[in-house]
Amino acid sequence: MPGPVTDPRPDTAPDAEPDAGPDAGPTPTVVSVILVVVVLGFAFEPGVVLPRPAAVPMLLLQLATCLPSTRRLRGAWTLAAQILLAPWSGLPGFLGASVLLVVERPLRWALFTVVVLAAGLLAPGDGGVHSVLNGIGNALAHGLIIYALTRLTDLYTELRATRGALAEALVAAERERAGRSLDAVLGTALAEITRLAGQGTGAARELVAVARMATERVRAAPPAQSADEVGIPSAAMTPRVVWPIVVATHLEYLVVGTAFLLDTGVPGGWVVAYTAALAAVLGLQAYHSLPRPPGVRPPYAAWTLGVQLALALGVLAAPDGPYPQLVAFAVASVLIVLPGRTAWPAAGALTALAAIAVLIRTDGPAAGGTALLLLDVVVIASVFYGLALLTALLHRVREARAALASLSVARERRRIARDVHDLLGYGLSAIALKGELAARDPDRERAAAHLADAAALADRALADLRAIPGDGPDLTLSGEVAAAREVLAAAGIAVRVRGEADTVDGVSEALFATVLREAVTNVLRHAAGARRCEVDLGPGLLRVADDGRVLPVPARAEGTEAGADGVGGNGLGNLGERVAALGGFLEAGPAPHGRGYVLTVRLESARSALVSPSG
Repeated sequence: MPGPVTDPRPDTAPDAEPDAGPDAGPTPTVVSVILVVVVLGFAFEPGVVLPRPAAVPMLLLQLATCLPSTRRLRGAWTLAAQILLAPWSGLPGFLGASVLLVVERPLRWALFTVVVLAAGLLAPGDGGVHSVLNGIGNALAHGLIIYALTRLTDLYTELRATRGALAEALVAAERERAGRSLDAVLGTALAEITRLAGQGTGAARELVAVARMATERVRAAPPAQSADEVGIPSAAMTPRVVWPIVVATHLEYLVVGTAFLLDTGVPGGWVVAYTAALAAVLGLQAYHSLPRPPGVRPPYAAWTLGVQLALALGVLAAPDGPYPQLVAFAVASVLIVLPGRTAWPAAGALTALAAIAVLIRTDGPAAGGTALLLLDVVVIASVFYGLALLTALLHRVREARAALASLSVARERRRIARDVHDLLGYGLSAIALKGELAARDPDRERAAAHLADAAALADRALADLRAIPGDGPDLTLSGEVAAAREVLAAAGIAVRVRGEADTVDGVSEALFATVLREAVTNVLRHAAGARRCEVDLGPGLLRVADDGRVLPVPARAEGTEAGADGVGGNGLGNLGERVAALGGFLEAGPAPHGRGYVLTVRLESARSALVSPSG
């Protein structure tokens, strides 16, 4: 019999939820704020909301289309309203985003292209190349970015809301797999026992051998399996939509910025220098913005961020006028690359530095123009930081779903293995005992009765086996007490029961029934020469004691797991987990007088529940 165990509760409960770390990111409300900030920034960036009243309903419709809380309003009517408002709102990019979100494939991208090209014709300005390209570029960038952020926000919200669905599906698959495996191994053995029991005493020895072999399989710890072995999908880093949008928006800024430089009449040499600086800053920004797992910095980030900052700040001192938009990309990179405590102060300092550089120049814009430039800095930084943040959050929530699924499958496998050990070990030990009695008994009638009992026990064990992959068999304490009396009496062990099963509350009953079954199994297997077994029942208390000589448990084969006592089976470890899950204590060890073994379970919560408030 295994050695003593006292209060085997682990530091971490076996059925605890996974660490909230992967899923402890911002709530959907906080994630939605990122989207709102970007949409508002796009609306105010060209200064269209105040001078154009149609921009206000356009903005409200866009928020209703994008936010998860109002997503149910998204549909043909919101799109139709935005189509009517688009020519007078100055926000064609909003219409482009709504087309991508509402229209089904394959028309969405064709209609989006129409909206973007129409934005060039409706763009304010002199109708020159720069104004047309600026209108097309803004509509393209705004539409793609709002679409990407909305899709990421929707997916983030859906993943959080359904993070248990993957776990449930994989647990169901694990139960089905376990059912097939158990039926193939133990179900076949139990069916063979039933067949041998029907062949009479001549097959009794073979029946005992089959029961012993099945018992060893039951008592062995299940092999460990990795997440890949149970079919848990790995967490994809990001949806495919993010990659092309990051590239497309950076190319758009490059084209529009180059057109602006050409339209301002800057000397040719400076145009080449500014364009090179613009291309380098945008290229480095795209490099920093590419989706990566949370906490993973781009390789050589210190160098790439340093070069980007140097170029962006250097252009502020350009002889033909400052270009603070490049600082916006550097601010976005700072927020993406640096840790949070450093990133936000650094981003604020860069924005303030850009404002000072613009204001102190005599050829710079006035205060109102500077404010719009700084708003542009904030919007651009928010856009690319929002894309990077939502992509990282999406990765984290997918990892959390996979972790929850992995833990749930491992917990279910552990539960099935524990139930197989605790619930079938008793039946198989009793079958082996009945087979030995049948083989030894010279009275054919009594031997036949023992074999009939073995067949009945095999049928019961088979029913338990097939119930285990589901919610497990329903055990009653009174039924287990009666079964303990019968099987121990057949082994020549007198049973004395003190207390009634009716005094045990419903919470404790299933646990006590399982513990009693395992305790009886241990008496049959490990208590040599036992003649007496005592069972004490009461509120929150189960005690099983025998007077047998404790037999050593054979050491496990190399490469298998040890039980709670460090040498053999898993019985006491399993029971300890069950008891700890209900906040109880398990004590097991040799009897105080030196002969026999005592197993005690105490559930203080069950005891206190029977005490009335008045005492």
